[in-house]
Amino acid sequence: MKTIHTDDAPQAIGPYAQATVGGGFVWCSGQVAIVPATGKLLQGDVQEETRQALKNLTAVLEAAGSSTEKVLRCTVYLKDMNDFKAMNEVYGSVFSSHKPARAAIEIARLPLDAAVEISCVALAP
Repeated sequence: MKTIHTDDAPQAIGPYAQATVGGGFVWCSGQVAIVPATGKLLQGDVQEETRQALKNLTAVLEAAGSSTEKVLRCTVYLKDMNDFKAMNEVYGSVFSSHKPARAAIEIARLPLDAAVEISCVALAP
């Protein structure tokens, strides 16, 4: 097993890795809209938060030698399921030609009171 770390994504806010590689897969921890340069949650609407969370997730995948094209499954956690359509518009711009399996779940609260968190499993290089 290999632990992945990149400065191009937010540092973990707890005792976990940005991702681990094992068994031929990259297991990415959930990403919220923390801006890596500031370490602070982006203050914006759900689309801006989704965009930043996916940017963070992409950086972690690239640090692991993978990419969004190799993602097999995503899990999207939403603070409010009414934001599903807005989140989906941004999500669809990243996963346009390649569409991984996905679950979207409304959850009572996310770290730092984020509106969205996204995790994924991808093929390792």
